[in-house]
Amino acid sequence: MSDPRGAGAPFDPARFMSYVSRLGHGGALGIAYRNHGEDWIELALPYSDELVGMPESGIIASGPIISLMDMATSLSIWIRLGRFRPQATLDLRVDYLRPAVPGRTIVGRAECYGVTRSVSFARGLAHDGDAADPVAHVSAAFMATD
Repeated sequence: MSDPRGAGAPFDPARFMSYVSRLGHGGALGIAYRNHGEDWIELALPYSDELVGMPESGIIASGPIISLMDMATSLSIWIRLGRFRPQATLDLRVDYLRPAVPGRTIVGRAECYGVTRSVSFARGLAHDGDAADPVAHVSAAFMATD
């Protein structure tokens, strides 16, 4: 396959996710593309018994939700930039508001709200069907590594 980052073309998050959803950590979790705009993206984390932290609860563990939101906030920056730029997560704050409802897909929506020469900023939320009743709020900072 050609470069999934779309080198030489504007960054295409749907194309990128179609590639990474087949491999790596995000692929193992089942994270999938939903939609995007000029500085935001929505990704989905489908419910799976393999992602449940305590089997008796049926609730997805925090780790997969953190991974979902790290990916969503990172991608929102590339969308805003219009290109892939190597970056490292400096800070990812996740404020959990409630447990996700067992059996439901988690939707992660993130938006990039600031880009400097070396650091970019994003925020977002995770919900399980109603964005007005979020599972978590997140804020993130990424350092450019190029």
